[in-house]
Amino acid sequence: MDIRQNNHPANRLAYASSPYLLQHAHNPVDWYPWGDEAFAKARAENKLVLVSIGYSSCHWCHVMERESFENEAIAALMNAHYVCIKVDREERPDVDHVYMTAVQLMTQRGGWPLNCFTLPDGRPVYGGTYFPPVHWGHVLTDLQRVWSNDPKRLIEHAERLRKGVIAANVVEPPEEDGPFTGEVLRDMVKKWADRWDPVHGGPDHAPKFPMPNNLEFLLRYARTVGDARTERHVRLTLDQMAFGGLYDQIGGGFARYSTDIRWKVPHFEKMLYDNAQLISLYAQAHQAFGDPHYKRVVERTIGFVTREMTGPDGAFFSALDADSEGVEGLYYTWTREELAQVLGQEFDLAAAYYNVDATGLWEHGRYILLRTTDDATFAASFGIGEEELRERIRAIDERLMEVRSTRVRPGLDDKALTSWNALMVKALCEAYEVFGEKTWLEAALRNMRLLLTQCRSPEGGLLHTSKNGKAAINGYLDDHAFVIEALVALYGVTFDETWLHHAERLAEFTIIHFMDEESGAFHFTSRLDPPLIARPLEMHDNVLPASNSSMAKGLFLLGHLFDNERYLSISNDLLALALPGIAAHPSAHSNWAQLLLAHAYPFHEIAIMGPDALALHKGFARHYIPNRLFLGSNTASTLPLLKDKPADTNAIFVCLEKTCALPVNTVEAALGQLR
Repeated sequence: MDIRQNNHPANRLAYASSPYLLQHAHNPVDWYPWGDEAFAKARAENKLVLVSIGYSSCHWCHVMERESFENEAIAALMNAHYVCIKVDREERPDVDHVYMTAVQLMTQRGGWPLNCFTLPDGRPVYGGTYFPPVHWGHVLTDLQRVWSNDPKRLIEHAERLRKGVIAANVVEPPEEDGPFTGEVLRDMVKKWADRWDPVHGGPDHAPKFPMPNNLEFLLRYARTVGDARTERHVRLTLDQMAFGGLYDQIGGGFARYSTDIRWKVPHFEKMLYDNAQLISLYAQAHQAFGDPHYKRVVERTIGFVTREMTGPDGAFFSALDADSEGVEGLYYTWTREELAQVLGQEFDLAAAYYNVDATGLWEHGRYILLRTTDDATFAASFGIGEEELRERIRAIDERLMEVRSTRVRPGLDDKALTSWNALMVKALCEAYEVFGEKTWLEAALRNMRLLLTQCRSPEGGLLHTSKNGKAAINGYLDDHAFVIEALVALYGVTFDETWLHHAERLAEFTIIHFMDEESGAFHFTSRLDPPLIARPLEMHDNVLPASNSSMAKGLFLLGHLFDNERYLSISNDLLALALPGIAAHPSAHSNWAQLLLAHAYPFHEIAIMGPDALALHKGFARHYIPNRLFLGSNTASTLPLLKDKPADTNAIFVCLEKTCALPVNTVEAALGQLR
């Protein structure tokens, strides 16, 4: 190839669309993208394969690239003895899942960069995460020596690993269905509470990830059963996350995780999936508690996504890097001298408000802006009114943003992932439902229309990723499941049944192409995809919900909306598969637990009919109702629960288990029926 940059010839990654692969396009390593070409070369030359997996905003991926993959001597060793494949884990989560499982089986730990060596047929033989350059050189040399001198040893080891990876992706049906009861949830929360941090919120260890699903379940559970201790933990965690360095105090948006227990020092990368789910969480928390700070968090986080992570066509980008100019956090942190010069007379107020002191000091004389108290308490201690404080801080933030925008910005990963975009659509719907900001609904509608047109596959499913108007890669289970949930959320704030029919068609496609009839669970990859050494299957909720738990929730909601017993049965079977995990590993099954909550306690369908159906729906915005589903229409409807109800008169029907109470015409009266 004669594409060149800084006098280095480009490798095969130069033609990729992934920003992560393009970051490696001018390494001296002869990288291949994932595909048949690389493995065909490995088989023809009888070479081991290196599958190196990362993502564009991964700090230690950048470090290993600088230390090893840009090192001419190390690259020569890699090129001589291995066929080297670079994988963007966000583009190919299926590949990442398989080789992450293999590395975890070998080392009992995982992370990124993920480096897994395989036989020429893709079976893993050795792997790990970040390797310092000297260690990496030894690995390359020693593994090649074994392959040359004793290949049988590696082949036997690879076959054992392959069987282990397959076994890790098998879900055994339960011998009998467990009870979907509140007792299971009470035991789960009691066990979980032993691991909560009573001072700073969140888990009792570092690093601390926001884990929105955990907090959303705990909030719903606490309100449903009246658990004051759990509710205090949720509020403490929400407050501390939003006050700490995890949250970008002047620009909005959350970093990926905190490296310490106080939420002070973030890993500065910003991911769309975190911010989308945290918008949903803080919107619900505002509805539950009425805290104006939560509203500002929602507004500013949506503002951040709109400003920095939204394309001209309405697609939402994936991530912002932690580093700029090769230094982590440089874009977001300040020295006292910089702040004093920029803010002048307002420096004292800003320094006190944002803790430019020992509390906020990080490293190299730079400060992370963070808060330790609410506005009312701070204003009183500073001797000014709350309104004056807010106005002055607003002006301070604007000035700091103006100066910060002149800095070298962190790298942007501008690919749009269908699953993460769906999370953002759902978040915008939930924020709109609470606050009524029309531009948020418009952004959600625009994005969903894009997903359902640009990202549709010829077979009727979804494509996984898009960039510059071009979509690619067959969609995975999370793409379909998250879009189904987003479509239901869109229906819930528009009462436009078109969205439900889109969701129904996607559900049918997913059942046909992803479902394992033996276990009842859904594979992560479609039957239409080329096979890997194992077919991944997600059951554990993590920072992202497990695709199976999302599918179970989506089918539960569609089952109620369409009175579809088949959907409800599939959802129930999935929940039964997850029930042992809910009891054994609470924090890894919180999205499942949200579904269990809907079984264990009354789940209300609130049907609103009449010319003012949407206006009546808005009347519920100030009321947090965790176990409910809104549906309605201002015209005749085909939905089973609505089709016999007149649309010429305003009426609210509170329904439970297919039985509706007498209609009422005010929100207050309906709330009385819910009590």
